[in-house]
Amino acid sequence: MKKTAIILGATGLTGSILLEKLINDDRYTTIKLFSRKELGGMPSKVNQYVGNLFELEKFKVDFTGDEVYCCIGTTAKKTPDKAVYTAIDYGIPVAAAKLSKENGIPTFLVVSALGSNANSSIFYNKTKGEMERDVLSEKIHNTFILQPSIIEGQRNEQRIGEKIGLAVFKLVQPLFFGKLKKYKITKAEHIAQAMVNLANTPSNKQRIASHDIEALAINTNL
Repeated sequence: MKKTAIILGATGLTGSILLEKLINDDRYTTIKLFSRKELGGMPSKVNQYVGNLFELEKFKVDFTGDEVYCCIGTTAKKTPDKAVYTAIDYGIPVAAAKLSKENGIPTFLVVSALGSNANSSIFYNKTKGEMERDVLSEKIHNTFILQPSIIEGQRNEQRIGEKIGLAVFKLVQPLFFGKLKKYKITKAEHIAQAMVNLANTPSNKQRIASHDIEALAINTNL
């Protein structure tokens, strides 16, 4: 069966890799991008819907398909205003889940983060945890939440602090085993592939911890 996929966040690190994978995947005849700006050089199978994602409900008529991939996210440095941060990291994924439920889309995948916890005193972790809670409350048949650690990949923007953090993490990677393995660096490539694999071979897990993402990118039998 030929499928239609929806992507939110196709301009980001993980979303752009995911988009490329779906373009090259013959199982998908249509890819719908919902974003603030149009991407150039896209093939005919990619349909773009440009507008304000804070008002995602205005896209309801076009928000139809088989799978939704939500790769939306920001950082405290890029978005220091907590209200705006919440609107992006919580508001957009939850609105997308609501639309998916209303329009009968059976599969919803979203990138969250390691340490997400709705009861956390840490703003970042709490926001992600609340997002997960409210996405799951929509009870979409196949809902998968990926919780990566620090994400590695080639970004279009320079993030000096993140590069330093990645360098340090790489040095101590051999020490991360047992309960610490969840803190290992997560490659954006693996996140994107794991999402595609989950959509096509659903897992019995709804939350995919960081240390399982790499395995899922290679093997769906988890």
